[in-house]
Amino acid sequence: MINYILQVILFQVLFLAIYDFFLSKETFFTKNRWYLISTPILSFLIPLIKVPSFQKAISQEYIVYLPEIMLSPERAIQQVIEQSTFDQSLNYITILFWIGAGLFLMLFLMKLGKIINLIRQHKTEQKSDFTLIFIPNQTKAFSFFNYIFLGKEIPVSQQEKIIQHEMVHSKQKHSIDLLMFEFLKIVMWFNPMIYSYQKRITLLHEYISDEVVSKKEAKEIYINNLLSNYFQVENISFVNQFYKQSLIKKRIMMMTKKQSKKMNQLKYLVLLPVLTSMLFYTSCSENNSEVLAEGKKAPQTMYINANGKLNQTIGKEETFLDVYIGIGEGYQFPKGKELNVNALSEGEKLEYLEFKESSESGETFKLDVKIFEYKNNRKVVAFSPQSFGNITEKVEYKSEMSFMVIDKAPTFPGCETGDKDCFSKMIQKHFVNNFDSKMVNELGLSKGRKRIFIGFKIDKQGAIVDVQVRAPHEDIKAEVLSVMSSLPKVIPGENEGKVVAVKYSIPFTIIVE
Repeated sequence: MINYILQVILFQVLFLAIYDFFLSKETFFTKNRWYLISTPILSFLIPLIKVPSFQKAISQEYIVYLPEIMLSPERAIQQVIEQSTFDQSLNYITILFWIGAGLFLMLFLMKLGKIINLIRQHKTEQKSDFTLIFIPNQTKAFSFFNYIFLGKEIPVSQQEKIIQHEMVHSKQKHSIDLLMFEFLKIVMWFNPMIYSYQKRITLLHEYISDEVVSKKEAKEIYINNLLSNYFQVENISFVNQFYKQSLIKKRIMMMTKKQSKKMNQLKYLVLLPVLTSMLFYTSCSENNSEVLAEGKKAPQTMYINANGKLNQTIGKEETFLDVYIGIGEGYQFPKGKELNVNALSEGEKLEYLEFKESSESGETFKLDVKIFEYKNNRKVVAFSPQSFGNITEKVEYKSEMSFMVIDKAPTFPGCETGDKDCFSKMIQKHFVNNFDSKMVNELGLSKGRKRIFIGFKIDKQGAIVDVQVRAPHEDIKAEVLSVMSSLPKVIPGENEGKVVAVKYSIPFTIIVE
């Protein structure tokens, strides 16, 4: 969502830059009005549009997002803390958003109430096309839909021209434009571009009305009418005001400006390459999960091809991907189309990356992971036979399971039974709280990120055993082993109703500064 909002603001900045540099000084007022109305709406829609042909125009970059722990000397950052902190900050951001939206809604209702009170409290005259409301002891003049508010202190000789001016606002429904931006201010009160848009559309409304009314008399006389009063204005942002000091100079300059040449309308064509670039950007951005059909979760099936004989077990956990493990003689890959990682949906991709990381992080085992289309229109993660080295003897089903395929994962103290996500987060949180992150700067390592891999097993009694560490320095390895040794005992995992030992792996990164 944050990425979407940033894209909306960025596109609005670009649209306003085009308006200011190319269009604002032209006298194509009606076209400019539609530009200012349509482009903020387009900025909300374009990030949602994905053009497949644009995606194919550039090669897809494969970016791996690993569930890793990241430690630096100055701060400890890892997935569980980031996630919990983000969830908390998300709550605060959500609360702040609704507080802001509520305040701006209240301000809008107060201004609307002020207009309603003016209608109720003061003398009104019903005309054929509008309702005229006189405000005593004022020189204000403004309109809101078919209501024209006129200060009684305005000379009678000038009232007719002011009414004509406000009638243009009324007939062309300028109040709808302003109310649209008031609504956008409520839902995006933090976006400065909305306020910039509203200022520009307000000025443009005056240009339109001035153009229409000034055709009925000499422009010099009309300009004198603008300058001949002490201007009071109503502080309501969604009404069209005849007298507004900050706009008078610009209005006069525009009225004295020569009509723009028709050829200048070609400037609107600048939009074409800009829109194309925006669509290209949104279509080829990393957040392209909408292009791929999102797979559905289902109970995970584990296929075991042991010595050429295929067995399958349906687990209780629902996942995007099934698992295919082949060991011993006579192994074959699944009979299906091999897939590229870019053919996976986001949910499938995340599961695949977890499998891949687990397969690469052990010292005594390494697996090459491939993806295939398989039974029941499900995709399956398969392990290639080369990954098992010289193992050719017949094998039997063992009582050790991978963390990814087990029916009931080990349960960390404080977590719900079999909660894999909670287990991972508590392990990572333990690292952040206990790992000496300042020590890494004292080891003479080169600057940058250093990857560390940990493999371990949770035995049938729930103890952490067989800890294996790959680290760039022996002291770091010793620190990791020390942290692992301080982990509490957990409830062991189960598969098919039997207690089993479970293999687990953790990648994490240290930042040397």
